[in-house]
Amino acid sequence: MKKLLVLGVGNTLLQDEGIGVHAINEFWKEKEDWDESLVDFVDGGTFTQDIFYLFEEYEKVLVLDIVRAGHEPGTIYSLEEDQLRKDKKQMLSLHDIDLLDSLGMAEMRGNRPYLRVIGIEPKTIDWGTELTPPLADAFDNYLKVIRKHIKELLA
Repeated sequence: MKKLLVLGVGNTLLQDEGIGVHAINEFWKEKEDWDESLVDFVDGGTFTQDIFYLFEEYEKVLVLDIVRAGHEPGTIYSLEEDQLRKDKKQMLSLHDIDLLDSLGMAEMRGNRPYLRVIGIEPKTIDWGTELTPPLADAFDNYLKVIRKHIKELLA
C-alpha cells in the first residue's frame, strides 16, 4: 500500500473549477522530485464514485479542488474529513458528495484512508479553459501550500 494519493479534481472546461487538475499537471512536471514509491499524482477529472477503488490502495488521500466558503477568490483552505461532514455550508466543487461516499465505500472494502482537502476559493465557474486572473495569480501560492502538505503527509 502506498502512503499518499494526490488527487486533483475538476473540469478544465469550466475555468476555476479545473484548478485541481491544473495543479496535478504541474506536479507531473516535477515528478522526479517526489519518491514514486510513496506518492502518486492522479488527474481525477470530474471525480465520480467510479474511481473510489483508488482509495483502497493508499494510507492517505490529498484532494485538490475548489472550495466555496464565501471568502475572496484565491483564498486557500485546508480541510479534514470531519470538517467536510460537519459544515454543510462548506462547499467543495460538485464532487464533494462523491468524495465522502467514496471514502465510505473504500472502508466497506477494507481500507479507509485519511483524507485532507486543499481547496481554493474560485472566482468564476463558467465556460473557458483558463483560470480567472485572481486564481492565476494565486496559483503559485496554491502549489506551494500543496507541497507543504504533501511533505507533511509523507513524514
